[in-house]
Amino acid sequence: MAVITQKKIEFIDLRAQQDRIRENLRKRIETVLDHGQYIMGPEIGELERRLAEYVGVKHCVSCSSGTDALLLALMAYGVGPGDAIFTTPFTFIATAEVISLLGATTVFVDIDAGTFNIDPGKLQAAIQDLKKRKPELRPRGIIPVDLFGQPADYDEISAIATAEGLFVLEDAAQSFGAVYKGRKAGSLADVAATSFFPAKPLGCYGDGGAVFSNDDSLAEAMRSIRVHGKGVDKYDNVRIGINGRLDTLQAAILLAKLEVLDEELALRDQVAMRYSDALKHVVTTPLVKPDRTSVWAQYSVLSDKRDDLMKKLKARGVPTAIYYPKPLHLQGAFASLGFVNGDFPLSEECAARIFSLPMHPYLSIDEQKHIIESLVD
Repeated sequence: MAVITQKKIEFIDLRAQQDRIRENLRKRIETVLDHGQYIMGPEIGELERRLAEYVGVKHCVSCSSGTDALLLALMAYGVGPGDAIFTTPFTFIATAEVISLLGATTVFVDIDAGTFNIDPGKLQAAIQDLKKRKPELRPRGIIPVDLFGQPADYDEISAIATAEGLFVLEDAAQSFGAVYKGRKAGSLADVAATSFFPAKPLGCYGDGGAVFSNDDSLAEAMRSIRVHGKGVDKYDNVRIGINGRLDTLQAAILLAKLEVLDEELALRDQVAMRYSDALKHVVTTPLVKPDRTSVWAQYSVLSDKRDDLMKKLKARGVPTAIYYPKPLHLQGAFASLGFVNGDFPLSEECAARIFSLPMHPYLSIDEQKHIIESLVD
C-alpha cells in the first residue's frame, strides 16, 4: 500500500491552490486595498465581462452567493404564490429554498440513477400530473441541477419547457466550466445561476455567485434586484430587491483563480479517471454521458457497504463526505408538501448509498493510490 507520510490527505485542498497563485492573489487584493472601492469596484465589471466571455453569453451579473443567484433569477421572472417550479429532491436545499421564499410551490421530480440529475421523462409526467391534481397551480419554470459537475439533459428539458411555456433556470452551482454538446455550463438555459462558494471548482474566499443570460431585459432586472431594486441610482427604487452584491475583494480573488481554472479542470478530470479505472469493480462509479463533461465538483460513488467503506477509509486517514444524506422531500422544511418515504425512490436509494472521495486538482498520484488501495483492500 502507498504510505502517505508527508501530509494529511485533504478532501478539498484550497491551500495547495493558494500556494500556486499566491503572488497574483496578493497583487489583486492589494490593488483593491489601494483603490478602496470595496462595493462594486472595478474588479466587479472586469469579472463579469470575463465570466460572460468564458461561458459564451451576453450578460453575467455577479452576486453575493449561489443561493442569491437562484433567487435573483426567480424574482426577475416574477415568481410568486400560485406558481409551480419543478426541480429535483436530490440536491442542496438552496435549489428549492428560493422557491419557497417567494411563496411559490416546489414540485419535485425524481432523478436519473446514472447521472443523479433530473429525469426528463419523469419531468414531463410530473407536469401533466400537476395539471390534473392541482389546477389552481400554474406551472412556471424548471430548475435542473447539474449535480456534482455534470450538466443535466438540457435538450430534452428545453423541449418540454418550450412545449409547456415554461422557463428553464440552470442550477450550475457545481458545474461551472463543464461542457454540454459544445456549450458551456451557464449557457444551457434561459438563465443560469452558479456559486463561488470556496469548495466549488471556481470558488472565492467567502460567499459569491453569478447569474448568466442572453436576455437583455432579464439581465437588467437582475442587476436592479441585486441592489435593492435600484433604478437610476440607489435612492431610486423601481422594484423590491435584495442586498445581493458581490464584494470587490471576492471578485479580485476570482479573477486570480480564473486564470488557472482550465488547467485545474483538466487535472480534476485526470483524478476522476484514475478513480474510475481503479474502483469500477469495487463501487458504482460515476457515469458521465459522452456528449458532455463533468468538472467533478465531487467524485461520488455508490455502495451498499457505504458505512463500512467510510469507516475503513477514516481509519486510514482518508476523509469522505455524503452529498446528500436526506433528499429534500423528506426534510422538515418541506413537510407541508406532504411527501413521504417512497415518493422518489431513486433519490432515496442514492441518498442511502452515496459517498464522496477526496477530489481536487492537487491530489497527488501517491495520495490517490493510498485512497484507492484503502478501498480495494
